Amino acid sequence: MRFVKMHGLGNDFIIINSLAEKLPEDLAAFSQKVCDRHFGVGADGVIIVRPSDIADMRMQIINSDGSEAEMCGNGIRCFAKYLYERKIVPSRKMTIETLAGIIKPEVILDDKGNVTVVEVDMGEPVLAGPAIPTTFNKEKVVMEPVEINGREFLITAVSMGNPHCVVFSDDLSDDMLCTWGPLLEKSPYFPKKTNVEFVKVLNEHEAQMRVWERGAAVTLACGTGACATLTACLLNKKTNGELTLHLDGGDLYLHLGADGHAYMRGAAEEVFEGWIK
Repeated sequence: MRFVKMHGLGNDFIIINSLAEKLPEDLAAFSQKVCDRHFGVGADGVIIVRPSDIADMRMQIINSDGSEAEMCGNGIRCFAKYLYERKIVPSRKMTIETLAGIIKPEVILDDKGNVTVVEVDMGEPVLAGPAIPTTFNKEKVVMEPVEINGREFLITAVSMGNPHCVVFSDDLSDDMLCTWGPLLEKSPYFPKKTNVEFVKVLNEHEAQMRVWERGAAVTLACGTGACATLTACLLNKKTNGELTLHLDGGDLYLHLGADGHAYMRGAAEEVFEGWIK
């Protein structure tokens, strides 16, 4: 089985084209095995190219723990670059079917026709508590106090097709991320678990974010989490509508469009090709 290893700001994926390769029956077990960084290829997840009846292509994402994700912002940038460079989808603007709906990436080219970055219309953030989903029956979950193991956090919850819990904090240490990230991920406030973003606002144009991803633990970047962070910053009047977000793997550039959609621009890089026996 041929695969391509790609990453978006260090958030890395194994991409497999189901149009050309035969997939294993148990995708969860396969993903756990191949994503293992010691005994497999190593990645945060597996992305599968599938045909679609309602879009140019469908993107299926299996996390490194075997669970299936609705969407992945860094993954879809890699996906779009993969499709364009291999002429699977020849147009720069494309539509991609995901479990979170139709997402619209656009590859940006240099004067030699090479893909430099990918901009993605990530859609309109979902703010209603039950729709995210959370256990809070509110139109917006903004700076909501929750208690985890005797410690109180003020959370802002957003869905970008998958659930996010944003915590503003000056402490972005490994201890904060690895101690409280998994506890918030699996807390009873989020019935389908959640991604957790710890965010330090630097000024009205910049913020720093570290992420504990649902199903993947600590990752170097999270595109949907970045858009959720932009939304949370705006809801709490901490930044303006254009934000440079510094992640462990690099920077993402975000803005809220006049249509109410979150837009994300960032890099996608191919690392290598290989065969899985």
